[in-house]
Amino acid sequence: MPDWLLDRSTVIGLAIVGGCFSVLASWCQSRGLLSNQKVNWLNKAAYVFMAVSIILFIGAGMFGAER
Repeated sequence: MPDWLLDRSTVIGLAIVGGCFSVLASWCQSRGLLSNQKVNWLNKAAYVFMAVSIILFIGAGMFGAER
C-alpha cells in the first residue's frame, strides 16, 4: 500500500472534504438551491469521504504508518 495513502494529511484531508460536502448539502437544501436528489447525492458523497478517512485512520493505526 502506498505510504501517502496512510499519511496523516491524506486522512485529515478526506475528512475535511467530506465535512465540506455535508455542510454544502445542508446549506443548499435550506436555501432550496438543489433538488432533493442532488442533496442526497452530496450527502452520500460526504459519507463516502468520511468513511474512507475513518478506514484509512484505522489502517494507519494497525499497520503502523511511521512518521
